[in-house]
Amino acid sequence: MAKTLIIPGLFGSDEGHWQRHWLRDHPDAALVEQVDWNRPRLDDWRDALEREILRHGIVDLVAHSLGSVLVANLARRPLARHVRSALLVAPCDLDPTDRLHPGAIDFGAMPDLPLPFSSLVVGSLNDPYMPFDRLRHVSTRWGGRLVDLGYAGHINIASGFGRWSHGYDLLRVLNGIARREPARAQPIELEVMDRSAAWPEAL
Repeated sequence: MAKTLIIPGLFGSDEGHWQRHWLRDHPDAALVEQVDWNRPRLDDWRDALEREILRHGIVDLVAHSLGSVLVANLARRPLARHVRSALLVAPCDLDPTDRLHPGAIDFGAMPDLPLPFSSLVVGSLNDPYMPFDRLRHVSTRWGGRLVDLGYAGHINIASGFGRWSHGYDLLRVLNGIARREPARAQPIELEVMDRSAAWPEAL
């Protein structure tokens, strides 16, 4: 069975964040810890992720915000062959992230190479960290299927996302895609037909 690695973004995922709930809900999940959550450096963060991949073998990745950008930086890395799938939730664009948090991140340029594993890119129409048109472009470059949650902010605690059980449905969809298409999938845009189902339930 593949190990599920939970990959937070800038500042980590605080208690109450859906990633923390998922970590507790899934006995096969592990958190990718970083030395410095507040001042991320790409080399350091990527080293930490690759150590976890090496430790566990075949993995599924569940990333949020800058964690999604970290995963996209695996595109040409040898260990990418050990990644079965990636759920990339609310990936941040590096330019607006730097404007919102000046000098906090050192991640270089935004990755734009196709990912060699199946992926879903989940975003919203009003994410301050990623304009939707830019998200559409990024997901196409990565070769991921785009899921639009409507007006869902950054899909975090601030926008009301606690356990986010609907995200498990997306994870099941992704697992099915990975089983059917072991090679990188072509970009196909998916849309949540009932957007109300994508919204978080009360904690």
